[in-house]
Amino acid sequence: MKLKSLLLTAALATGLVAGGTALAGKPVGITPDLMSITVKHNGKPFEIKRNQDNKATVDPAFAKTSRPCPPFCIQPIKLAPGVETLGEVEVIHYLDEKYNKGKDDEILVVDSRTPDWVAKGTIPGAINIPWTKLNPKKGATTDGIIKIMTEQFNVKLAKGADAFAVDEAIAAGDTSKVFDFSNAKTLVMFCNGMWCGQSPNNIKNLLKFGYPAEKIKWYRGGMQDWHILGLSTAKP
Repeated sequence: MKLKSLLLTAALATGLVAGGTALAGKPVGITPDLMSITVKHNGKPFEIKRNQDNKATVDPAFAKTSRPCPPFCIQPIKLAPGVETLGEVEVIHYLDEKYNKGKDDEILVVDSRTPDWVAKGTIPGAINIPWTKLNPKKGATTDGIIKIMTEQFNVKLAKGADAFAVDEAIAAGDTSKVFDFSNAKTLVMFCNGMWCGQSPNNIKNLLKFGYPAEKIKWYRGGMQDWHILGLSTAKP
């Protein structure tokens, strides 16, 4: 039994077995200097790392190459003036800043997808705000928009502004006098990937509401690229 235990320990140490599954054995880091980070998801610690199986393949849900356009059209690299486009390392940096560097009140990572997609898995540490909740044309109410802006994005109503004033401002396309963005959070927004219009829709509506472009970051690759790179996902 002792010999068997030693052999198993040696095999695990060399990456030959894990949970009874044969692996290729070479470590898979995020960067040369970073193997993983720990964030909070559903109030519990969650480690983000890459799948260590060198033979792993992409999730079938993200294997389609030819979704019909419209609506699944290829998004540009530059979505809007002032909005920065991010890659995976930058998203992980913002997650690290939020959960490990004391910036929890300054940064929010937002999954803009509908709940049916989110249920399949999301980026650990992200919250779900479906694109329909910020789109008046899709049924978003003024009270609902104000609730998201003030309770989750740290935006304040300007002095003297109320729901009626916000409603009129949104209809007029000028909310500069009803929202105070001085302490607004930096938002890192994503959806299903470079063919997905859900986070672009959220971003474009936020810009219409006056949200500062420099406080909006867009992860264009979204869940498509996140899965391709074998990064950890979590249930909402």
